[in-house]
Amino acid sequence: MTAEAHQPILSVKNLRVWYGTPRGAAQAVDGVSLDIGPGEAVGLVGESGCGKSTLGRALMGLTPDSAARDGQIYYRGQDVLRLGRRGMHALRGPEIGLIFQEPMTRLNPLLRIHDHFRETLRAHEPGLSKDEIKRRSLETLGHVGIPPTRFHQYPHEFSGGMRQRIMIALALVLRPKLLIADEPTTSLDVLVEAQILRLLKDLQRDYGTALLLITHNLGIVAEACDRMAVMYAGRVAEDGPVHEVFAEPGHPYTRELLRSTISLSTRNLSHIPGSPPNLVHPPAGCRFHPRCPDAMQVCRQKVPRITDLGGGQHVACWRHGPESAIPAGGRAPLEQETVDVADEA
Repeated sequence: MTAEAHQPILSVKNLRVWYGTPRGAAQAVDGVSLDIGPGEAVGLVGESGCGKSTLGRALMGLTPDSAARDGQIYYRGQDVLRLGRRGMHALRGPEIGLIFQEPMTRLNPLLRIHDHFRETLRAHEPGLSKDEIKRRSLETLGHVGIPPTRFHQYPHEFSGGMRQRIMIALALVLRPKLLIADEPTTSLDVLVEAQILRLLKDLQRDYGTALLLITHNLGIVAEACDRMAVMYAGRVAEDGPVHEVFAEPGHPYTRELLRSTISLSTRNLSHIPGSPPNLVHPPAGCRFHPRCPDAMQVCRQKVPRITDLGGGQHVACWRHGPESAIPAGGRAPLEQETVDVADEA
């Protein structure tokens, strides 16, 4: 295997995204670091409002003008944050594709399906002929199970699951190397959800596309992903191989999320008491400590460093002891400094 194959296709280092509000800056993403390898499927999970969708949009340069960013985002060694509007246009679509949630709000109701594909392809490959556009469009739609007889129909003539398949096809028609899927099965029933997940896995295998799957559904991550990262209040609490994290979660938040998941064998419902913190004035130390059943005094005072649990699993939790934390400068998917509350003040 070449050295290039070992390099991550996407590398995020200490990324921060914040929004200005009348009450102060809301830190939606706070020091997140994450790597995705070529052809790898990574799940990004957490409660609503934890910052996972903001992270996905920041990777594409799609945060609103009111948002500020710093940190580093490298796509195949290229510094994304230094790209201008033209550079980002060249990156979106041909290199990084995005599947939005709620496909009916993303497809123009006044345009037929073939118009959506024509606009997408001409925006990035203006030299394509009409015949080549049609061929590429029908070929990609065929991969997602949309028959050619429906090529000239309008979005409202399709079911929710079919519209999501069209959105996936639009993201794949330019053959991107990385696909970011933001809640791709939201509002779909469980049977259609299973079909979409199976489709994403098949397409990832056929095209060799890397996948960042943003979701609040742990079952989806277990089904479709190789690795996972768990976000809480703008930070990554834990990451690692899916089977390792599910078998032995290192962070109390991950453990409580897994306990709250409902399955056919569920006898007693479980939940995490309390609510996610205010990101304008988050709690000091570990942001989960007000809700954590295992919180210690140090959790209220200092931001935990990242501890390597072995097997590619990393956790930001004082329960595992500072003596086993990765030293500053050590290589890890996550990087956070130990910060004393007094120093922050």
